Amino acid sequence: MKPVTKSLSGIAATALLGAGLAVSTPSQALPIDECIAPADPGGGWDFTCRSVGKLLLDLELVDSPVQVTNMPGGVGAVAFANVASDRADDSDLIVATSTVGVTQIAQGKYPGGADTMRWLAMLGTDVGVILVDDESEYESLDQLLDTMIEDPGALAMAGSSGAGGWDHIRALMLAKAAGMPDDQIGSVRWVQFDGGGPAVTQMMGGHVDAVSTDLGEIAGFIESGDVRVLAVLSEEPLPEPFADLPTAAAQGYDVAGYNWRGFYTGGEVSDADYAALVEDLKTLYDSDEWKEVAQQNGLVPLWRGGDEFDTFVRDSIDEVETISREIGVLQ
Repeated sequence: MKPVTKSLSGIAATALLGAGLAVSTPSQALPIDECIAPADPGGGWDFTCRSVGKLLLDLELVDSPVQVTNMPGGVGAVAFANVASDRADDSDLIVATSTVGVTQIAQGKYPGGADTMRWLAMLGTDVGVILVDDESEYESLDQLLDTMIEDPGALAMAGSSGAGGWDHIRALMLAKAAGMPDDQIGSVRWVQFDGGGPAVTQMMGGHVDAVSTDLGEIAGFIESGDVRVLAVLSEEPLPEPFADLPTAAAQGYDVAGYNWRGFYTGGEVSDADYAALVEDLKTLYDSDEWKEVAQQNGLVPLWRGGDEFDTFVRDSIDEVETISREIGVLQ
């Protein structure tokens, strides 16, 4: 009969348990329990939380459905402040973010900088679109941009970010590419809504003339035929089902405007828990299910995680700050 053996660590653990003493074990992150979408239902951050939450359950990376909490306000500032003040060490919490959120940080509109949070990963990138109502007088991108240049106050554009936010910056990049002088840039009328969906709804109601937002936020409006896409801000045509949408580049405007989708968590989450959260998101990203969900919603799958993503976020903040100064948003 083979003798029973125990490692020294096993013997020590048994002795401690017998004495009624706790044994420390390596830190292990709790399964992701909640995802905060810093906007109303229907927008890109809401989609990010709900689609990833569902896949986490489908792939058995969590044992129960992930709670999605909508926390609109300040283009993500309310959620950012809530996590920073009350939930900085919650290792079961992730928060949806994107280029839009990083733009707000770069312009000092959040109550803290990059160091306030731990940046987990990006899973894909959305692409910007310029669209009008299907009955709009503007039938081409040229017509819209000509009006903006000839009389910047003649039309109102809208998006899910404030003046100087990413949706606004992309529209101004197009106007500059079309020849708008720098001293007219500030004259373009801009209206902010809390999400691309609400912006399109207001446009369909006649309250604004055009919307600059992300394809993933308003794909349903395109599929229903309620809007006319004047330009997709991508370097190449998109895959199906959006292959027929015209790019700005194909119309002579060398402008691309991508909006990545990703997550952060509280700044006091431990290294071990942070690594476990990144690992779960990487497993989800590698699945065929995520690739299918991304493609169906106009996202290009793209992974950056952990330290690489943290560096990317910090570099992006520096870049957006520079652009913001060039267009006069920051002094």
